[in-house]
Amino acid sequence: MHAIGFHTSIAQGLHLAPARARALGADAMGMFTKNQRQWKTKDLEKDEIARFTSALAGADMEPGHVLVHDSYLINLSHPDATKRRQSIEAFLVEIQRVDALGLHLLNFHPGSHLGLLGEQEALTLVADSLDEALSRSERVTAVIENTAGQGSNLGSSFESLASLYEKIRHKDRIGFCLDTCHCHAAGYDLSSVERFEQVIARFDQLIGLSLLSGMHLNDAKYPMGSRLDRHASLGAGTIGWETFEHICGDERFSGIPLILETPDPTFWKEEINRLRKGGQR
Repeated sequence: MHAIGFHTSIAQGLHLAPARARALGADAMGMFTKNQRQWKTKDLEKDEIARFTSALAGADMEPGHVLVHDSYLINLSHPDATKRRQSIEAFLVEIQRVDALGLHLLNFHPGSHLGLLGEQEALTLVADSLDEALSRSERVTAVIENTAGQGSNLGSSFESLASLYEKIRHKDRIGFCLDTCHCHAAGYDLSSVERFEQVIARFDQLIGLSLLSGMHLNDAKYPMGSRLDRHASLGAGTIGWETFEHICGDERFSGIPLILETPDPTFWKEEINRLRKGGQR
């Protein structure tokens, strides 16, 4: 059975997230562990951790099916050394929080060179930043998410992601998350099962499906190749239901969290139910 969920609110407490996910039929979830738009946060308290782990168990949700997302402020490829140092320290805090909660996966974007560096130089900075953060921690897999290719953002092509992976020393603690909207926007056509299979074969060739740690299931508001990161509800964009139902019926993706980041929460329960039914065909 596939682990399907949505990015879940942590408003009023981390411990409320598992029940919120379960209430809509999810057995996986994405989440932040702190305010994603602030650099600083107070340390997790023991009772806060205990409440969350108890709630997760109570929702019968596996820790490996929770895909935590880091702060949007973090840029591990920042050309300015002082600002990159701030990002490294913040990323390490994110790792420590995931570990403290008994979770395993920390999802992040490779970052942006801001038009001030070449791609390979920027990817080297990401790799060095990751290696430092991972060397200062003992657990947690850093999960690299592909991007739509907007502006100076890194990681929109599988070749770029593969190059980043090769530069990292701590390869045993690296995974990847494929965002379907980002793939489609970056020029990888996912609008049919046949085209999806061609794309996933290319990912497997360059990076390897064994490194796929999660997926974000989002339709795309704009056409393939637009390079615009604009999510749409499933079936309401330029990818379409056929591809998403196929993913949720494919055993290759049964052991990883499949997380909706679609824009209308009122459709989440319906989307999850249809994914489950479509995957059983």
